[in-house]
Amino acid sequence: MGLLYIIRGFLGALLRVYELLFIVRALLSWFPGANTGGIGEFLYAVTEPILAPIRQVLWKIPFLQGIPIDFSVLVAYILIDVIRSIIL
Repeated sequence: MGLLYIIRGFLGALLRVYELLFIVRALLSWFPGANTGGIGEFLYAVTEPILAPIRQVLWKIPFLQGIPIDFSVLVAYILIDVIRSIIL
């Protein structure tokens, strides 16, 4: 019982950290050159493995192909929130 509680708490915290990383990455994308520094490269390395598959699925939707906005961060944020709700 105690180990399960610790694992759930750790996974919940890890998912919350990823949500925050997605928010920071989205905010940095508004500033030219912000993604080229140390923080930007770290955020890219940590979040891109999750965002790339989501982006590939979204690009297959015809409605979203002509829009110059990347919705993968929003979708990832929502998915992580759903996963965290299921776990907790």
